[in-house]
Amino acid sequence: MAAASSLKSLLAALAPAVFVVLWATGFIGAKLGLPYAEPGTFLTLRFLVVVLLMAPLLLVLPDQRLAGWRSAGHVAVVGALMHGVYLGGVFAAIGRGMPAGLASLIVALQPLLTAAVVGPLLGERVRPRQVLGLLLGLLGVGLVLSGKLAPGGEGHLFRGFGLDALAFIVAALLGITTATVYQKRFAQHAPLIGGAVVQYLAAALVVGLPALLFESNRVVWSGEFVFAIGWLVLVLSIGAVSLLMLLIRWGEAAKTASLFYLVPPVTAVIAFLLFDERLGPLALAGMAVTVLGVALVVIRPHRL
Repeated sequence: MAAASSLKSLLAALAPAVFVVLWATGFIGAKLGLPYAEPGTFLTLRFLVVVLLMAPLLLVLPDQRLAGWRSAGHVAVVGALMHGVYLGGVFAAIGRGMPAGLASLIVALQPLLTAAVVGPLLGERVRPRQVLGLLLGLLGVGLVLSGKLAPGGEGHLFRGFGLDALAFIVAALLGITTATVYQKRFAQHAPLIGGAVVQYLAAALVVGLPALLFESNRVVWSGEFVFAIGWLVLVLSIGAVSLLMLLIRWGEAAKTASLFYLVPPVTAVIAFLLFDERLGPLALAGMAVTVLGVALVVIRPHRL
C-alpha cells in the first residue's frame, strides 16, 4: 500500500513536466506536417485515427463507457472546443505562416483568461500571489510578441503572417480556455477512454465539415507527414490529452492552466533546433519572466 502511494505521488509530481514537454511537441508536429496537407484535412485524419485506435477498447473495458447521453453531450462540447476549435485554430494559424513558437506564446495567455472566470464559475479562489504570477506571465508573453512586430512599410502587422493567422490563434486561445473551465465543471469525472472517443468524434465534425467545403482534401503521404501524424495521434492526442484530463481532475483549473505558460519556452527551443526559429534577447527575457510567473501560480509556499 505504501509503495503504491509513493508511486502515485511520484507520478503526480512528474506529470506536469511531462505534460509540458509533450504539449510543446504538438506545435512542432503541426509545422512538420502542414506542408503535406491543409489544416482541416490534417486534423480530421488525426482525429479519425485516434477514434479507430481507441473505440475498440470500449468493447473490453465497459467501465470506460460514458454513463448516458447527457454525459456524452458534455464531453462532446469539451472535445469540440479543446480539439476542434483550439487545434483547428493553431493549425490554421501555423498553416498561414505564423511561427510555431509564436503560436504557442499567444495561446499561453490562457491562464489569465481562466483565472478571470474560475471565481464566479467554479468557486475557486485565486490568491494574490497567483494574480501576480498570472500578470508576470502575461508580461513575459508580451515581451516576446513585441519582438515579432514587423517594421513599418512591410504591409503586415507581423513578420511573415497576416491578421487572419492572428484571428485563428485567438480563436484557439478562447477555445482551450472555455474547454478547460467546462471540463472542470461538467465533465471532469468522465472516463478517459470513452470521453476521448466522443471528444475526437465531435472535433472531427468541427474541423471536417469546413475542410470538405473549403479545402482540396489532398494529402502528400511523405515520410515526414506519416511521422507527424503518428506522433500527434499517439503522443499528443492519446498521451498528452489524457494526462491533461488527469491534471484538471487532480488540481484547480487555474493552476492546471498555468502550465501552458511553460509550453512556449520548450516549443521555442525545439523549434530552434529543428527549424532554426531564432529568438532575440528580448524574447529570452520574456520567457524568463513567464517561467517566474508560472512558479508563483503553481508552487505552493511552505508554511514554517
